[in-house]
Amino acid sequence: MSKVWFITGAGSGIGAATARAALGAGDRVVATGRNPDKIRNALRGVASDRLAVVQLDVADAIQAKAAVDKAMEAFGRIDVLVNNAGYSLLGNFEELTTAEIDGLISTNLHGVVHVMRAVIPVTRKQRSGKIINVSSLAGIIGFKHCGAYSAAKFAVEGLSQSVAQEVAQFGIIVTAVAPGFFRTDLLDDQNARYGSSTIDDYAAEGSAKAMWSGYNGKQQGDPAKLGDALVKIAGMDNPPKQFLAGSDAVVQAQHEQHHLDQSDRAGRGHPGQPYEKLGLGSSDCAAEQPCGQFYEQQQRARFDAPAVVPKVLIRVARRPAVAMADFVAKDSLRRS
Repeated sequence: MSKVWFITGAGSGIGAATARAALGAGDRVVATGRNPDKIRNALRGVASDRLAVVQLDVADAIQAKAAVDKAMEAFGRIDVLVNNAGYSLLGNFEELTTAEIDGLISTNLHGVVHVMRAVIPVTRKQRSGKIINVSSLAGIIGFKHCGAYSAAKFAVEGLSQSVAQEVAQFGIIVTAVAPGFFRTDLLDDQNARYGSSTIDDYAAEGSAKAMWSGYNGKQQGDPAKLGDALVKIAGMDNPPKQFLAGSDAVVQAQHEQHHLDQSDRAGRGHPGQPYEKLGLGSSDCAAEQPCGQFYEQQQRARFDAPAVVPKVLIRVARRPAVAMADFVAKDSLRRS
């Protein structure tokens, strides 16, 4: 049976690529964004009676509800929500104004909240639905100049994991997708935003714009492949809870895990030992599961997991993540 997709930020990049992939699979798509003409232009050549274009600024909760109402009028249901809308704000944390940070949070986090709150009642009534929240590798690992952006994306990761446990009883499944560098408009001069103030102490290392703008258009990730992957995820009965997209995301995640493991060994001693080095004893943990026992179980869980290539374990999440590498080519999915 064909699905109905509700996609935010569908005017370019991952949003447009996902809309194209879904339409190519024979599904129906509600493509939303602040500029409907931009969406129509991005989807030129695939437009049909299976496509509805709806104006939406996700930072506005009222607009989010109205857009979902229009989607229901057009197609009568929503099977897959893709929260993709967002932009980048880059700069040293001190050089970002409160207004700039608030604006980013309003779109990149509150936008996800507004659309989820509008869509979940629909999917709850249906007793089925998939929610795909596009986070970022910067929502798992912090990067220089990305303090505000990472704060929003880390929040999207946490929101996704928490809400997933609440709505599973209604047949709703939530997946957080963490792309690495993909060839989107995120760093385009017309879309990327940079801190408006400067502090002399940071001047010697150069500006955030000088560091990041050179990557625009040179990112190795192909949005079309990610769009295809999201269509496959939407078709799974048991999709991953977290999906790492792009070989760079996999490598960075493995690198982060390595450093976390080193930190564990340095601060906690060998597996099985209590956390006395941190001033924590078994009395500080659940009585039935002392800290040392918990750590030992986590170590076993990591190494008893089925072997996959590449095998990526994000210790911060305390569970396996699914990587995109070879996902499209081999049509093989690894579940978390």
